[in-house]
Amino acid sequence: MAVKVGEQAPDFNLQDQNGTQVSLKDFRGKAVVLYFYPKDDTPGCTMESCAFRDQYEVFKSAGAEVIGISGDSPESHQQFSSKYQLPFTLLSDKGNKVRQLYGATAAFGLFPGRVTYVINAEGIIQYVFDSMLNFKGHVEETLKQLQSLPN
Repeated sequence: MAVKVGEQAPDFNLQDQNGTQVSLKDFRGKAVVLYFYPKDDTPGCTMESCAFRDQYEVFKSAGAEVIGISGDSPESHQQFSSKYQLPFTLLSDKGNKVRQLYGATAAFGLFPGRVTYVINAEGIIQYVFDSMLNFKGHVEETLKQLQSLPN
């Protein structure tokens, strides 16, 4: 069951690209743009992640942290992050448990989906953008929503 706008974002504890444990609750007090993507270093995921990279300072200026999640290993995330100079956290969701918790699946729930959530400083989901093919839309639409949130 997918989480919906107005609901509390489920907390999680996952390993980042540097091997550090990260929880969503670590970011309370600031907005979070949480994006689930299928796989490191694939064309669509690279395009999406680089679009987040290119607008990262705009997200930071809006008071938000960007976090990417896929089922890839921390080592894969480290290589992907280094190769494309991604300045934000990538989390390893081995077994896609957090993805399932959020309902970020596609194609009858069988394949990893491409879903982005805007979460406010209190941990409430404010916006959900779900599109497998509109890679840059994840950045453009979530940035619009983020900028409309009250500070």
